[in-house]
Amino acid sequence: MTKEIYLTGDRPTGKLHIGHYVGSLKNRVAMQNSGEYEPFVMIADTQAFTDNARDPEKIHRSLTEVALDYLAVGLDPKKTTMFVQSQIKGLFELTEYYMNLVTVARLQRNPTVKAEIEQKGFGESIPAGFFTYPVSQAADITIFKAKKVPVGDDQEPMLEQTRELVRAFNSAYNTDILVEPQGVFPAKGLGRIPGIDGNAKMSKSLGNAIYLSDDADTVAAKVKQMYTDPQHIQVSDPGHIEGNVVFTYLDIFDPDKAQVASLKEQYQQGGLGDMKLKRYLTEVLESELKPIRERRASFEEDIPAVLQMLKDGSDHANQIAEKTMTEVRAAMGVNYFDGLK
Repeated sequence: MTKEIYLTGDRPTGKLHIGHYVGSLKNRVAMQNSGEYEPFVMIADTQAFTDNARDPEKIHRSLTEVALDYLAVGLDPKKTTMFVQSQIKGLFELTEYYMNLVTVARLQRNPTVKAEIEQKGFGESIPAGFFTYPVSQAADITIFKAKKVPVGDDQEPMLEQTRELVRAFNSAYNTDILVEPQGVFPAKGLGRIPGIDGNAKMSKSLGNAIYLSDDADTVAAKVKQMYTDPQHIQVSDPGHIEGNVVFTYLDIFDPDKAQVASLKEQYQQGGLGDMKLKRYLTEVLESELKPIRERRASFEEDIPAVLQMLKDGSDHANQIAEKTMTEVRAAMGVNYFDGLK
């Protein structure tokens, strides 16, 4: 039985945090271990250059950090092809072909890009590469003919743009070689984790993240800083759970849902202090993060082996990508010299 290919990835602009873990990484590991898929996971360094072109060291350093996080959460190079985007030469070619099948106006309407441009404060100085990265992302997915793409909820507009490009290419060149991907999204309520400051999004750039590699003391310190209920001043005061980041995290990470429900009831009635609640959350997070941290430390002892894993994965990914590009060139009629010596 032919397995469906899934593809996803991350930009190497820093270590990965628990938002990545809940939003996508856990899905990837579950799909990998199901045996139903052929997984490809990409470190998107080319995409990272779109807004970090003048800070290459940040990307170089983060490449290894992201690879370590992948291995730490349970991605297995024997089951999953982990590779580096810039090493897949066909991606640049396919992106260029796609550029001619999408309009500037369509790229401007992409809500994900609009939101990220606003967040990064580019103003009128938007790098062209950043503006067009949905096209590059479409190439990433379709060059491997991925049918499934595990992503966060905010990435659905990117997938729709990919599907549009697939339809445009297949129509323009009278072919069906490219396939339309579908997203695999987190369970309801887990698409986005708020930052420890209460901001709607946990983000490296906002400095409000708990990283998968944070040690136990750092996690405890960050939990202590968490936004709760500003009106809950005395332990005896009734508290609010809506918008209370501690309870949001407990809903996500604590498997004991009955205990969470009991804590919510106590907090709303009054009599449960924020610090006691935060100590409990710290224990819950430590139970989840400690095995990840320990696996990461073991892989960190042999960085050359981690880089070799990425090279081997990139070599394999290149072979798959080149098969697709051979079909693409034939469909477009640019295989001028096939058959010549």
